[in-house]
Amino acid sequence: MVAEIFNDADEFAAALPGPGPLVGLDLGTKTLGVALSDALRQIASPLQTIRRKRFGLDVERLFALVEGRGPRGLVIGLPANMDGSEGPRAQSTRAFARNLSQKTELPMLMWDERLSTVAVERTLIAADVSRAKRAEVVDKMAAAYILQGALDRLNFTFRSGNQWNDPWDDEEWP
Repeated sequence: MVAEIFNDADEFAAALPGPGPLVGLDLGTKTLGVALSDALRQIASPLQTIRRKRFGLDVERLFALVEGRGPRGLVIGLPANMDGSEGPRAQSTRAFARNLSQKTELPMLMWDERLSTVAVERTLIAADVSRAKRAEVVDKMAAAYILQGALDRLNFTFRSGNQWNDPWDDEEWP
């Protein structure tokens, strides 16, 4: 049992084993934010924040959380630097994904999560959510934000048949 890890959304979509929800993950050093999409892969919803302990325990808790929900794939937020390079956090996330791939057959997509937590924090502040409540929900909401971005990308290609133009692609900039 070894899952495939994809960097390309089209390849990930082709590897999905049929319809059903996707799981979104926002990996932090202390927490693991978890989100789940609906079966039609239209809407991502925050599910839970797991306090990280050890990899084995974290994975057990993750699988227990999504068991019975029929997930078909995982979308893992990749914390790339603003210039697109990958630093220590991205390398740690890739290592987590490699280790996780040994525990499941679900295909995984590494999804650029630049500024996801900042966007969620700003939304929560604008909604006048207290600092304590923000700390409690930010990771699972960031996982939903990451997953929603991937869902939107997957649905854009599927519905329109259009070619996706990556806004971070250097060749697209003048």
